[in-house]
Amino acid sequence: MAKVAVIAGSKSDEKIVQDVSEMLKEFGVEHEIQYLSSHRNRKKLESYIINSDADIFIAIAGLSAHLAGTIASMTIKPVIGVPLSVKLNGLDALFATVQLPTGVPVACVGIDNGKNASLLAIEILALKDEKLRDKLIDYRKGWEECY
Repeated sequence: MAKVAVIAGSKSDEKIVQDVSEMLKEFGVEHEIQYLSSHRNRKKLESYIINSDADIFIAIAGLSAHLAGTIASMTIKPVIGVPLSVKLNGLDALFATVQLPTGVPVACVGIDNGKNASLLAIEILALKDEKLRDKLIDYRKGWEECY
């Protein structure tokens, strides 16, 4: 069972997908990657979300960045959106990710910041996973040595 499902709207988003995956791997978090468009194949996306065992979804999208909101409308599990800087310096994707109506919450990290999406997912999972919490504490301690 993947604890985190990483979903990108397009293969062109692969660089950020890899950033997310590398951080999750660093912490030993099981995850799977899917490329599913909320616009081009909504039924396939819906089937995946409804049948997924993942605890958290990370949605990566640019341009018409409705992926995170669409996923949030299909589940009560946490959804973390990563807006991408495809057009308008990513502001269009940022607004599409954060400006959702009440009742359809999506957490949102900075534009192109897949690593923070992974870390937020890890923090959520660490609430009930002591080993993961210890890894996160060690990771943060490493910051003190860098600055």
